Formats: sequence, structure tokens, C-alpha cells
Amino acid sequence: MLTSLAFIFLVGLAMASICQRLKLPRIIGMLITGIVLGPYVLDFLQPSILSISSELRQMALIIILLKAGLSLNLSDLKRVGRPAVMMSCVPASFEILAFFLFAPSIFGITKVEAAVMGTVLAAVSPAVVVPRMVQLMDTKYGTSKSIPQMIMAGTSCDDIFVIVLFSTFVSMAQGKNANLMDFAAIPISIILGIGLGAVAGYLLSLFFEAAYTHKRYIRNSMKVIIVLGVSFMLMSIETWLKGIVSLSGLLAVVSMACVIKVKSTPFVSKRLSEKFGKLWLAAEVILFVLVGAAVDIRYTVKAGALAVVMILIALVFRAVGVLVCLLGTQLNWKERVFCVIAYLPKATVQAAIGSVPLAMGLDCGQIVLSVAVLAILITAPLGALGIDLTYKKLLSQDDCAKDM
Repeated sequence: MLTSLAFIFLVGLAMASICQRLKLPRIIGMLITGIVLGPYVLDFLQPSILSISSELRQMALIIILLKAGLSLNLSDLKRVGRPAVMMSCVPASFEILAFFLFAPSIFGITKVEAAVMGTVLAAVSPAVVVPRMVQLMDTKYGTSKSIPQMIMAGTSCDDIFVIVLFSTFVSMAQGKNANLMDFAAIPISIILGIGLGAVAGYLLSLFFEAAYTHKRYIRNSMKVIIVLGVSFMLMSIETWLKGIVSLSGLLAVVSMACVIKVKSTPFVSKRLSEKFGKLWLAAEVILFVLVGAAVDIRYTVKAGALAVVMILIALVFRAVGVLVCLLGTQLNWKERVFCVIAYLPKATVQAAIGSVPLAMGLDCGQIVLSVAVLAILITAPLGALGIDLTYKKLLSQDDCAKDM
């Protein structure tokens, strides 16, 4: 396993650096590394590391969501209101509808399998979007209208919405019946997840404050370990309650981080965010290299032009969904175009759940994974470069930032 980890980190980081120099997202280099080192090309990765890849991918997802929650300003979200809520579900619903309508005729799969594919492909990538929105908030681009805050909140909740729908449609694809309660589980999962995370965050804040009051200072590195441990426990609670009540562990993690930010001093929350940002540097390598390793490149090539056409159709539907969310807002047309661009990239959720249908033995598993990887390769650079190259042209910078 150590040899495999050495390959993952060293080759993955080298390829990421090369892509960065070429002005491409780092994740492209990591995905290519996984494909080349994986069992379908050079077969350099040991089965022991591949057997725990799903757990490692989940840990990476938790880290980026913690960083997102610690960077989120809830007071800004209150100013955004309705659009932020709509952005968390409407664009994804439009994209799932596109797959439901067109994927059966394009790929020869059933409507239910098309819905499974849609839920895998519909999520925005926090790994690509969140760091860029944090950068925009730091440099005060679009913050006067809370645009980065709205996008960051929308992408975080969007992932939860899609993952819950994914679980429902996978059950249907396995031959299990899905009733109205399965869909009612979506708001229940969101509400319980937010509530549980808020309680955990509040208790952690009290613990950190009590330790400081009694002059038993807890180092920030130790706080990171404690927060991670509680996050893993929240994810475990979701598993324990499965079949009893629906609860989103991922949303609980985000909620906990938000409460810690609100209840802690700005210095502490900033330091924690920085620490998790450093952890993400390692986590993203593991996440994307292992996703690439799960891809059988032969199926991806076979999907070819038809998969590209389907992905582009879905992106058009997603763009319409974003514009619908922004109706009635004060955003001008440039800012609306930026929101559409920011909602293009896919990577994190596709990496986390793209291989699940294949692992469960679904007939559509291989084509779902192939299209998911192709979507990452197309939309991640498209969205990342789009954000990086257009934000100065499409968003206005706050006056206070210009004076600095």
C-alpha cells in the first residue's frame, strides 16, 4: 500500500503541477494519473488501496465541506435569501430532467437508469467552485450582492440534494419500489442534517471556549483533529439511522462548520479554515487519482461523441435552471452569466458516487462511470477556466478592496 500511496502523491502532484502550468485545473492531471496508474492501463496500484478507495473519497469530501462551512458567512446568505435556496435544487433538477428525457434514446438505457445517471452527473463540484468563491470573497469581487456566497451555499446544498435523489433512484434501479416517502425524505434529510450539525457545532464551540476560559489552551491542530473526528461520527450516524430516518451526514458536517465559525472568534475560524485548506491539498490528490483508477478507459472511449452530446444538452438545461433561479434579483446580465459559468464544473460528487452503480452491479454502471469521468474532463476545465478568466470582467469589485 505504501508504494501505491507514493505513486498517488508523487505522480499525482507532478501531473497536477504540469496542468497548472498549462492553465488547466489541477484535477485533470490527477485524473489522468489515476487512469494511467490504475488496473486498466499500467496496473501500478495495489488492490489493498483500491479496496478502501470509497472511504478515502468520502474523507476527502468531508474535508472540503468543512472548509466550505468555515468560509461561509451566514449573514451574507440572509441577504441572498430565495435565490440561494433555489440554486441548491433547481439547476440540478433541470439537468436530471435532461438525462431523463434524452439519455434513454442516446445510450439505450431505461428511464430509471437515466435518472440514476442524471443524479450522478447533476451535482456541481465543491472542489472546483468553493476555493474560487473563497478567493472572490477575499478579493471582494461580487460580494456587494453576495454572489460568491450564494454560489458557494448553492453548490454545497446542491450536492446533498443530488446525493439523496441518487439513493432513491438507485433503489428503484435495483428493483425496489420507491414511494412518496422516499421523496419526502429529501427535506427531512436536509432539516435533520442541519439540526444535528448545528447542535454538534454549538457543543464544540462551548468545549473550545470552556478550555480557553480555564486556561487549558487547545492548539488549532488539535481542534482540527477533534472537528474531523466529530465529522466522521456525524457520517456514521447517517449510516446507523439508515432505514429508520433519513439524515444527511454531509449537510450536518457543513452545518457544524458554519456554527463553529459563528460561535468562535474570527481568528480561530480563520485558522481552522486555513488548516483544512492544507489538509485538502493531500485529500484532493487521493480523491481524484483514485477516481481515475476506477475508470476503464475503453468504455469511456466507446461512449465517445454520444456522451459528449448528452453532457452538452444537460449543461444547456442546467444553464436555464440557473437563470430561472435568478429571476427577480438585482443581478445584471453579466453577473447572471457568471453564475451560469460557475455552475458548470463537475468533479467531487461524480468522483465520490460515479463508481457506485458499477460496484452495485447495475447494468448501467459502466456507462454511468464513463460518462461521469468524461463530464469531469470536459466541465472541470471549462468551469474552472471560465471562472478564472471572467470574474474580473463580469463582477464588480467592492470599493474598499480597490483602495487597498
